[in-house]
Amino acid sequence: MSSGAAFHLPPAFPERAAWGTASKLRAWQQEALDLYLGKAPRDFLAVATPGAGKTTYALRVATELLSAGIVQRITVVAPTEHLKTQWADAAARVGISLDPKFSNSVGRHSEDYHGVAVTYAQVASRPSLHRELTTSRSTLVILDEVHHGGDAKSWGDGIREAFEPATRRLSLTGTPFRSDTSPIPFVTYELDAEGTLVSSSDYTYGYAEALRDGVVRPVLFMAYGGSMRWRTKAGDELEARLGEPMTKDFVAHAWRTALDPKGEWIPAVLTAADRRLTEVRRHVEDAGGLVIASNQTQARAYAAILRQLTGEAPTVVLSDDLGASKRIEDFGASDERWMVAVRMVSEGVDVPRLAVGVYATSTSTPLFFAQAVGRFVRARRRGETASVFLPSVPVVLDHASRLEEQRDHALDLKPNPEDIGQMWAEEQALIDDANRADKASGALDEGAFEALESDAHFDHVLFDKQQWGMHAQVGSADEEEYLGLPGLLEPDQVSALLRERQSRQVKKAPQGAAAPMPVAAHRALAAQRQELNKLVSTYARQKGLPHANVHMDLRRVCGGPDLAAASSDQVSERIDKIRLWLVGRR
Repeated sequence: MSSGAAFHLPPAFPERAAWGTASKLRAWQQEALDLYLGKAPRDFLAVATPGAGKTTYALRVATELLSAGIVQRITVVAPTEHLKTQWADAAARVGISLDPKFSNSVGRHSEDYHGVAVTYAQVASRPSLHRELTTSRSTLVILDEVHHGGDAKSWGDGIREAFEPATRRLSLTGTPFRSDTSPIPFVTYELDAEGTLVSSSDYTYGYAEALRDGVVRPVLFMAYGGSMRWRTKAGDELEARLGEPMTKDFVAHAWRTALDPKGEWIPAVLTAADRRLTEVRRHVEDAGGLVIASNQTQARAYAAILRQLTGEAPTVVLSDDLGASKRIEDFGASDERWMVAVRMVSEGVDVPRLAVGVYATSTSTPLFFAQAVGRFVRARRRGETASVFLPSVPVVLDHASRLEEQRDHALDLKPNPEDIGQMWAEEQALIDDANRADKASGALDEGAFEALESDAHFDHVLFDKQQWGMHAQVGSADEEEYLGLPGLLEPDQVSALLRERQSRQVKKAPQGAAAPMPVAAHRALAAQRQELNKLVSTYARQKGLPHANVHMDLRRVCGGPDLAAASSDQVSERIDKIRLWLVGRR
């Protein structure tokens, strides 16, 4: 085996290189390789956006170190069973033999292998065994999606114990930030200008850079709102419109109602997404779609809707087992239209033909969102675009508008217990647990919450941080203007077409209809501030206090900056608090 074997691996294995990239390594891969070989570090963190070719880069480093005799053994640590096999297949292309079937119970592998591919959970369950293997020969450890090392204390402790004696450690991630403050093993943290400990990468290649280089696809986010009605635990029937400013609990319940497969929102959005997929396949014949669901029950229900809609049974991936990996591989090699999955395909899984997605999940962390969108951005040829359908929920739209931002992992920041996404995620975790254990009692029994009905309307397109389009009925000609965008377009062509179609829609709208604000999150936040100011005015009149004093009291109790700099969640918290004050509850 020699480093020359790595030249046989495309820059974005297992798919061919994107249009315009180098025949051997992409520019960023070569730059990162030169930096690595020049520094010869024991630890190196490479942050590269999903779809950029981290696997190819890491395997090139491995071949260089093996050829130079610096290491004699390779260990790859991946998040899932499926990715172990994917790494082994990629490594074989460059003459590195990895055993993806390595078992802790056996504890050894054949001498035919250069090393093993294991999961983080596998290492954490027997760290002493993996430490012994690491010390038996000089070892390079490749930690794929290294942020998973902070998923649980036992995982982080196990990885540190197992790989502390490694000769070299190469950490890879597309999203170094986490939503918690668990430190990631073998990652350096440094104080930033505000005095916060943040992760420090040795090389970074972000989505904005990859988009500029034509390495990844631009993403069209199709946002859908609608009317939601549900019944609470107390028996009250409530209603709200998804996409309009409201309190945190209303957002969470409206979001949950929208995702209910018995309503009309999900069928309408799946219909729109399938229509979009049909248009994309006019230019990209094998383009596929992926629906990311919250749980197994909803995944099966969404699959049934798609089957009725298309006449074709979608691939359903419900758990991370051998059968699931095979289904993903088969789907990737086929020209089938749809796959429906629960969480496991959110990161690392290479199905480059995925071009249309439906974000039908309650998971709302920025890490998960970025990884999920990463499934659709892997460019194969010039002009490909990705389309991801979203609920008009402020936290999700904010993630979409910030896709190009590079965010590091901060250790000193404390999670906000009032966060909408966190509240929804905790509730969903209880639902998932009830599904697994077949329990019907407890906080989320059948009487605790009931989604009654929902409908959908096209809200807008978010592209390059700009909002385009106005509300349109599902199935209308206005909605079709956006669903029917050609499947092969350059980014500037996308912007030009969106501008032209919005202009046409505005001209058809009734006189006096307002054009949309550039960014959806800004519009929602402005409306929230207006709502808070009205409540403050009412309370100030009630108590005979100056408005400024009420705002100061709210800020003192709830924390955070002044209103002009407050986030959506912080404004929502103050709205909830002053409503309690208005009814005499301090």
